Amino acid sequence: MSLPQSHPPVGHIHGKGKVCPVAGEIHGFCPPQPGDSRAPCPALNAMANHGYISRDGKKLTAQAIVRGLKACYGLSSPLAYFLAYVGFLFIGKFGRSLDLYEIGVHRRFGVEHDASLVHHDTRKGHKYAPIEIDSKLVETLIRDVHPSRKEIDASSDPEEKFLLNYEDVARARVRREAECRPIDAVHAEIARGEMAIILGVWETKSNNKTGIPVDHFRRWISEERLPDGWKPDHVQGLRDVRARSTNIRNAVKLLRQQALISAAGDAKSRASSYSHSSGSAGGEA
Repeated sequence: MSLPQSHPPVGHIHGKGKVCPVAGEIHGFCPPQPGDSRAPCPALNAMANHGYISRDGKKLTAQAIVRGLKACYGLSSPLAYFLAYVGFLFIGKFGRSLDLYEIGVHRRFGVEHDASLVHHDTRKGHKYAPIEIDSKLVETLIRDVHPSRKEIDASSDPEEKFLLNYEDVARARVRREAECRPIDAVHAEIARGEMAIILGVWETKSNNKTGIPVDHFRRWISEERLPDGWKPDHVQGLRDVRARSTNIRNAVKLLRQQALISAAGDAKSRASSYSHSSGSAGGEA
C-alpha cells in the first residue's frame, strides 16, 4: 500500500520476515524501523530495505545472504558464496547467524574498513563503525564524477544520465584515503571490490563511456534504495568483479603517480622562482 506525502511517519515492526506491512509487497522499499539492525554497507542495507533478506536485519545466515545477493543484484553462485562465507569467516561468525550491525566490527581482520566513501571512520575506542551516512560526503563523491564531453553536451536532455565509471571511483578512493586513516592492502582490495560489484550491477554504455547512471548510484549509496521497478537482467561473476577491481586499482595508481609528478613540478617551479628572486635581490644590492 502507498501513503500520501502528508501522512505522518509510520512506525511498525518488521520481524524476521521479508514482507513489510507498509510497503505491502515482498520487495517494496521501506527504510529501517526502530529496533532493526543495519550495517555500514549500502549493499546489504538495501537488501534488507527491499526484503531480499529479513527486513529487521537480524539472525541472518550466510546462506540467506547468498540467496539475497543472487536475487537482488544478480550475482553468480560462486561470487555470492565467496562474499557471504568469506565475510562470515572474517568477522568470526562462520557457521553461525549474525545481525547486520556485527558486520561493522572494526578490527584488523574484519571486512569493515576506514576511508568509506560516505561514512566516517570508526571513532577511537568504539568497537563498531558508524552506520550514519554523511550527506556532505555523498555530494563530494558525486562531484568526483567527471562526465564525458558528450554527456555534458546532452545534459539539457532530461533523459540524459551521467555515468560513473571506474576512473571516477578511483578519484573518490584516492581522495578519501588521503582524508582518512591509511588502510592496508587487504582492506583496500575490499573497498575496490565493493565498488567493482556495483559498477557491474547497473553497467550502461553510452557513445564513449561505460559506467552506471549517477542517479541510480546516488539513490543506492545515500538512501540504500534500489531504482524503482528495477530487477537484475544479467549475471555477474567473480571474473567480472576481478577485472573491474583491477581497473580501479590501476586508475588509483595512475592518479597517485600524476599527483607525485605534479607535486615535483610545483616544487621545482617554486625553487626556480626563489632562485631568480634571490639573484635579482643580490644584483640590486
